[in-house]
Amino acid sequence: MRYSLLDLSPVAEGQTPREALANTLDLARHAEAAGYHRFWLAEHHNMPGIASAATSVVIGHVAGGTKTIRVGAGGIMLPNHAPLVIAEQFGTLASLYPDRIDLGLGRAPGSDMTTARALRRHMQSSDQFPEDVLELLGYLGPADPQAPVRAVPGEGTAVPVWILGSSLYGAQLAAYLGLPYAFASHFAPAMLADALATYRATFRPSQWLEKPYFMLLAGVCAADSDAEADYLRSSQILAFARLRAGRPGKLPRPVQDLSEVPAAMRAQVDQALSCAAVGGPVALRAGLGHLIRTYAPDEIMLTGMIHDHRARLHSFALAAEALQSL
Repeated sequence: MRYSLLDLSPVAEGQTPREALANTLDLARHAEAAGYHRFWLAEHHNMPGIASAATSVVIGHVAGGTKTIRVGAGGIMLPNHAPLVIAEQFGTLASLYPDRIDLGLGRAPGSDMTTARALRRHMQSSDQFPEDVLELLGYLGPADPQAPVRAVPGEGTAVPVWILGSSLYGAQLAAYLGLPYAFASHFAPAMLADALATYRATFRPSQWLEKPYFMLLAGVCAADSDAEADYLRSSQILAFARLRAGRPGKLPRPVQDLSEVPAAMRAQVDQALSCAAVGGPVALRAGLGHLIRTYAPDEIMLTGMIHDHRARLHSFALAAEALQSL
């Protein structure tokens, strides 16, 4: 089973976006050496702790600094963009780095509504996501000299397109179109089982895919001991709690005491981040094994926000070792 990595280019307390982006490239190089199949980046806006807002630019930065690992978006929030623009961006990336670029598409804005308006200028009440996906697929398909609008670069590149989701909507659309599907269980696991069952049961073979291909996203925080892993993970718990409270910021330093997070908020955060493997090598292997046995994904993609970059490298290295042993 393939294993891959999702990075949000975290901007840690005491760091700048420039350092975060340098760390992202360093992590990608380590991931490539450790056997990770893909390295994806996600579009978020108005987030002081995330440096991957210009996702296609960061993808080019990572692809140019690595050799074999697939690099892509997990994902591009398509409602923020004209499909033609995304086709041209990813067609350009595919022309520069052939057979290495992926395009995952999400339906959410990846931001608050005020920021979404700043991105789009004109908000539409109707949901055009399925139409936009089809339009984008058309731009990336075989060249048609008679087409009134063509993506150049883009046409003929056949960049693999994925549907991302955290509900039944994305599962149904991916199945209907016959596209690979990735579920955002690393922060919204509530409907994972139902979405997976829906996708597999209703999948229709297509020109892009003959049978369902499902990727499970899971959190990971690994260290040499369970106690150290719990300590490192406190950064992500704090960041998520502050985001839920309307106070997004840089990735906090880890703490021994999480009393800052009220009990009710902590319960919400723990539920949201429950699809994860946390601990030393033994606990890590057990946690990953449980997720794989339960959901039988075709591929697993790991993500994890750790303040110290060296500790983050070590965490993903331990995770790769655990997955290889499984």
